[in-house]
Parts: sequence; C-alpha cells; structure tokens
Amino acid sequence: MTVELRAWSAEDLPVLERANTPEMTRLLGGPETPEQVMARHEKYLRLWRSGEAEMYRIDLDDEPVGAIGFWQAEHEGTHAYEAGWGVEPAWQGRGIAREALRLLIARVRERGDRQLLVAYPGAENAASNALCRTTGFIQGRTFTEPWRGGELTVTAWALDMSPLDLAGRIPDLDERFVDTLDREIWSPYYLPHWSSRDAASARWRTGPDGLELRIDEDTAPWAPEWDGEVRVAHLQTGQRSGPVGSADGQHRFREGLVVREQQPEQRLHLVRHGVIEVRLSAVRDPRALSALWPIGFEDAPERSGEICVCEIFGDEIDDDGGWVCVGVKAQHDPALRDAFEKVRVTGDLTTPHDYAVEWSPDRIRFFIDGRWVKTVAQAIDYPMQLMLDLYDLPRAPRAASTYPMRMRVERIRTFPAQPAA
Repeated sequence: MTVELRAWSAEDLPVLERANTPEMTRLLGGPETPEQVMARHEKYLRLWRSGEAEMYRIDLDDEPVGAIGFWQAEHEGTHAYEAGWGVEPAWQGRGIAREALRLLIARVRERGDRQLLVAYPGAENAASNALCRTTGFIQGRTFTEPWRGGELTVTAWALDMSPLDLAGRIPDLDERFVDTLDREIWSPYYLPHWSSRDAASARWRTGPDGLELRIDEDTAPWAPEWDGEVRVAHLQTGQRSGPVGSADGQHRFREGLVVREQQPEQRLHLVRHGVIEVRLSAVRDPRALSALWPIGFEDAPERSGEICVCEIFGDEIDDDGGWVCVGVKAQHDPALRDAFEKVRVTGDLTTPHDYAVEWSPDRIRFFIDGRWVKTVAQAIDYPMQLMLDLYDLPRAPRAASTYPMRMRVERIRTFPAQPAA
C-alpha cells in the first residue's frame, strides 16, 4: 500500500463531490450545495497559489481516496497551521488517514514558517480524535462554535513543532570522552547476561576528538547462540540480570533467551525525564547500524520500553543525506505501543549531527540538529539507561573493505527535567 499526497489541481473537484454525502458529512452538519462545493474547490486552488494553504489529494496506489491539507490559523494567540482531512468510506479503517497525516506533518515541518499545527475534529468524531492522539497531538479543550448556520462541538488538538531550547539548562551529564572511559558512568559490554563480558566487550578509544567505537574484521559475534553473526561495539550506563539459567535480563530482544552469565546490578547513569542528546557521525556501510536508544532499567519486566533517539542504517545513507529512525518501541511494556518512523535528513550523515529527545511525563519530542521531527504522546515514567551502539549486521556479505568499521561520538549530554511552572 502506497499513500501519496498530490497537490490540489483543477481536476480534483470530483474528490470534493464524492465527499459531499450524508455519510461523509454527518458530523459536519450535512452536505453542502453544489455551489458551495465549487466555491470550496476554487478556494483550495486560490489559497495554494497565494501560499496561504496547501491542500492535497490523497492517493492510494495512484487512486484518489480523499483529501487533506493545512491553512493559516490562530490558536490561543499563536500563529499556527490548521489541518483537516477526509478519506472516502470505502477506504477507511486501513491506516490511510494516518499515513496521509504523517506526510502532511512532514510537509509542515519542511516548510518551517510556523511551529504549531492544530486540528479541531468534531467531538463525536472518534476516528479523527484517535488519529490526533496517535500522531503526537496533545488534547486541549472541547468547545462549541458556529458552523454552517448552526453549531459544532469540537475538540482542540495541538502539535508543538518548536525547536529544542536548551537555554539556561544545566546538564547533569556532559560527556566528551576526552580522557579514559569513565567506568562510573559507562559499561563497555553489550547485554553481557545473554552471553558473557568477554564475548560482549567493546573495542573503543577516547581522545581529543571524542569516542570511537570500532568493529574489526576479527571481531567475533557477541552472542551467536541468540543473535547469529551480529557484531557489536557498545557502551551502556546500567546493568542487571537474574541468575544463570533464568530469563530475567534486560532487553529481551527475542523469545527463549536464557541468562548465561549473571551480572551485578549497576545503576551508573539512569535518566528519568529531561533531555538526552548525542552528537555522532554515522557509518555509511551496508552492514552498519549507528544508534542511541535508552531502555528501561527493567527492574520490573514491564519497565522495558525503548526510546529510539536515533537509528541510522548504513545502507540508508546516500550522497544527499539519509534516513534516521526515531520513536518509541514498546518492547515488553504493555502500557506502550510502537510509534516510530524514518525521517529523511539532508546532509552528510557521516559527519557530526545532533540527535535529541525531550522526554516529559506525557510525551517525547524528537529533534535532529535542534529541529523538531516527531512527537510521541505516550507516558514512560521509569528510569532508563543509555545504550550507545555500533552494529555490524548480516545485511550484506562481509568484505575486507568494511573494516575497521568506526563510529565517532563527540558528546553525550543529559539534562534533568525542568520543574513544573
């Protein structure tokens, strides 16, 4: 299924006509007259030409199935864009509106001239309200306003797209890796309870340019019993496991895992809300994955969610930029749902870029080079440890030219949560 947005054109009047049915408009006060539909169509074209709005036809595999767009608005005294959408009944329930809204949000982010996107679905429109919630909007007040000669009760939703602001904030960790690795903060073993410290030990060096994580041609797979040919160079800021033979260990990445080497509990640097930021240079190689993802310390099995600050696959980097995966992964936390996506970033990702999250009790905002890229409106409220990774994955044949594989990290910073106003 391929969902695309096509700029509204003079040929798209039939899309509005098909949407002007009692079924499609029952929560909007009923159908409009043909003259009103034509006036709406002409307004879409006029506002596009003036730059005041961007309206799109939604295509599913090249077939028109609805419309979506945004236009200038004011929300509680702030300049904003307002979004609206509709998918024809025959195509509803397939995730088309969610994908179309994701693409529209990306367009607003690219435009960059307003930092707030709002939507006002009817209070009785359960599907549209749920769509706002799952795409990161924060729910506001419900109110009634005049609409088409009557009244309509709506719920306000707002998506904060403002850049990361660290002014006046003092980090509780500002790691530049200039000296030797601080073992009171970093453990250089990747999930050693599923393997062993010897097998999961990282190769690394520190110096004036920061940290280098390295995988060589003779680096062995870290846990062939569970993870095949995957090789890793990794640092983490916490560690715990149950006894040998148990299934009690952090980051249960597949079924059937058994602890092979019990690990002592180490709470080195755990984070609970605030800002997490890394400045790193990704590796452009078809086997490489460069990543920072905090995970729940997992002192209880359900406290295991993951925040993906950045995951960058080497085969998704090109001459013009690349794709960066950000979001939340539920893992074994039943209160979470997976909510992540790949964001296109322009520029050389093998040079330093900043990847950050601003983690609040009710949401997580994601940033690349200080610019907002995504919000996940889910609550994670337990300590997390940092997981800094370079992977060598069997996504392509091994070649001597791949090695040594090096990921460079200039700094990692964390900032505690700000007190409530």
